[in-house]
Amino acid sequence: MTHRERVLAALHHERPDRCPLQISFTPEFAERLRPAVGTGDGSQAGSLHNPHGAGNTYELERALGEDMLLTSVGWANSYYAADAYNPGGDSYIDEWGVAWKCSRYSTRFGEGVYTETVGHPLAEDAAIASYRPPDPHRPELYADARRLLDSFGREYWIVGVVVTTIFETAWALRGYEAMLVDFVADPERADAILDIPFRYHLAAAERLVRLGVDCIWIGDDVGGQHAMLISPATWRRFLKPRLAQLISSIKAIRPDLKVAYHSDGCIYPIIAELIEIGVDILNPVQPLSMDPARLAREYGGKLCFWGSIDEQRTLPFGTPADVRAEVLERLRTVGRNGGLIIGPTHHIQLDTPVENVLALADAVHSTRYPILD
Repeated sequence: MTHRERVLAALHHERPDRCPLQISFTPEFAERLRPAVGTGDGSQAGSLHNPHGAGNTYELERALGEDMLLTSVGWANSYYAADAYNPGGDSYIDEWGVAWKCSRYSTRFGEGVYTETVGHPLAEDAAIASYRPPDPHRPELYADARRLLDSFGREYWIVGVVVTTIFETAWALRGYEAMLVDFVADPERADAILDIPFRYHLAAAERLVRLGVDCIWIGDDVGGQHAMLISPATWRRFLKPRLAQLISSIKAIRPDLKVAYHSDGCIYPIIAELIEIGVDILNPVQPLSMDPARLAREYGGKLCFWGSIDEQRTLPFGTPADVRAEVLERLRTVGRNGGLIIGPTHHIQLDTPVENVLALADAVHSTRYPILD
């Protein structure tokens, strides 16, 4: 099967030749992975790696035999934008006006950088009415998507990424605590703020669909480790209607389009409603927060799953044998009859042994259908 055919079979709950694979990595891990897969040491021109796909050359994804390639438009690209806004600096302000700082950390494999928001352009109430977001219609935003589709669209399943679709971008603009207060104290203000990223990412998603991507990946982190960060009632009031409108708008452009929804953590209370509004694929299926086998039993007939390999414990702290065992467990319990795109539940972090990622890819490639106990 081609990569596209493999993903299509899985999404139609049919057995492909093997389970489709998708892995993303942080830039620091990408540097360590390159020599292991024979793509150089990262010093050559054109070796930029962005896990969201913006500017990525896709050498590493193709070397690992992945089946999906990502191309991203939206605020999530700001996570890896330090060099674009302040080359070599430890802080920057993105085009949305959100201020970031680079926080350094150390692992047994070297030093990395996390970026985190520290300033919010809508922190003051008076700033909301006059705020002007970036223009989602700028042609240059879609140059990467066009190149990816032209180069690999016939062979790979292409995903248009507009994650941090509503809630995460809204609280980056407003401030996390202030956004939560607005939900209760001033719902109209909350609506006004949420509409800013909603309209932007809706426009971006529609443009990506018209360009020809196979799937739109939306979502916001609304789950904590063992419960939702906001109540299901708050999600239904503020996020569900906007998500429903976005999904209906893009599926009206192309009815066969697939929609993936991302949230880390535990979101059991809203899964049935995600299906109701048109979500086809749930990501990342974090196994220390939700049981993948339970999800497959309860929703496998109506939903496909993308992810499910533990990035909190197994990949960073397990052995290659542990990784292989978890892959086989997921194939038996979640992907036995299709319906699974396997991969880690987050971008691979710097603290993960390269051998574990290679074991993940090898286990997927070497296990063919039918899956036997």
